[in-house]
Amino acid sequence: MISKDIQNSYLASLERHKKAFELMDTYHAQALVVVEKCYAALQAGGKIIWMGNGGSAADAQHLAAEFMVRYKNERGPLASIALTTDTSILTAHSNDYHFDSVFERQVKGLCKPEDVVIGLTTSGTSPNINLALTAANDIGAYTIALTGRDGGIVKDIAALPIIIADDETARIQEAHMFIGHWLCEAIDALVVENS
Repeated sequence: MISKDIQNSYLASLERHKKAFELMDTYHAQALVVVEKCYAALQAGGKIIWMGNGGSAADAQHLAAEFMVRYKNERGPLASIALTTDTSILTAHSNDYHFDSVFERQVKGLCKPEDVVIGLTTSGTSPNINLALTAANDIGAYTIALTGRDGGIVKDIAALPIIIADDETARIQEAHMFIGHWLCEAIDALVVENS
């Protein structure tokens, strides 16, 4: 038998989700900038580079795949890569150097000024995200942070920090995925409009 507390936890979790999403309209203008910058990068021959840790790594991979494969519309691939997918790079670099610089090194090797680099970090304090976004800034790429809580250190590094004003990691990640999925939808629409 499932206890009453467990039964009620579903509704409690849903309420926390709703509370976090009540603020989503306040990120509308920032989300439009994300679409504008990503579409311009793709039009200029650039790519969208994603990175994150843990659940945010999975989200980065998910969104890179939506660009490369498709979201809803039939279209060609859109240049996008997640820096979290190559286990040989991740383990070799972390073993030979340090995990803090695992994304920074990839950015230095792969990033060009016409690219957009997006770091997902719910705390804003992940050293590997912050170092990589700093490196991308130095290259001249446009940097975006999808973060939460008070924005952490990353809010002062990324050209565009989108800070989900919540303290619960799961709710922050759900908001990040909403923005990411909407980005895919909007980019698909722009590709169709301009083809």
